[in-house]
Amino acid sequence: MMSVHSPVLSVRRIAARRIAALAGLVLLAVPLLTGCLRVQATMGISSDDRVSGQIVAATIPADENDPGPELQAPSALAGKVRVQKYEQDGYVGSQVFFNDLSFGDVQQLASMSDQSAGMFQLNLQRSGDVVALNGRVDLESAPSQGTDVQFTIAFPARVATTNGTRESDSVVTWKLPAGEVSTLRAEVRYADPNTRGFTGWAGIMAGAALGVTLIIGGLAWFNRNPAPQWPSAGGGPSASGGPSAGGGPSAGGTSSQRTGSGERERS
Repeated sequence: MMSVHSPVLSVRRIAARRIAALAGLVLLAVPLLTGCLRVQATMGISSDDRVSGQIVAATIPADENDPGPELQAPSALAGKVRVQKYEQDGYVGSQVFFNDLSFGDVQQLASMSDQSAGMFQLNLQRSGDVVALNGRVDLESAPSQGTDVQFTIAFPARVATTNGTRESDSVVTWKLPAGEVSTLRAEVRYADPNTRGFTGWAGIMAGAALGVTLIIGGLAWFNRNPAPQWPSAGGGPSASGGPSAGGGPSAGGTSSQRTGSGERERS
């Protein structure tokens, strides 16, 4: 018996094949979606060389049980670093807040995840009045699609040199591309807080020394220049036996000189 192919049946089979093919494409796309990476780090440096800021590390979850990147605060920074769960825009992961870190403490932030070991390196170093930032970010294994990695830092003074994008005189941002190893460089000049404190104290001591010198100089001047003694009201000799107010010889002295002169003429 010859089978008869119904046109309706053929259309259904074609539609079924297309649906299966579409499902396969969706399944292939899932790993790409789960590879989306978001890392946003912002920090600010005070004039006292203390660092504060926050870090977000998140991905699009593969399923409802995927927590995303789980960061842990270094034990050495207990009390200065706080970690909480991050959920925003379909991303899940960790958000880190840190406060009052020294330049040495900042280097330890890269150890908050075993998976990121070696991927992020950041170093802040002072030499005199110059503070230099040097960093390295390895994103060679990050997916080229859906990766958003940014780093922003604010300095307490104008940035002298940098390879980042200047948002203002003192703020620099780097947008780091996936599939590459990027470097971060910036240099800024402002007074060393330790030297600044010593300079202020030295200024106070110098001011005090100058005040003492002026006082001693004034006393010495008064001792070397005593107050003048004025003549008596009658115009005669002063109490100390000096000349009269007119500066010439006294009246008695003039009379004796005349008498002596007359005796010599009579003789």
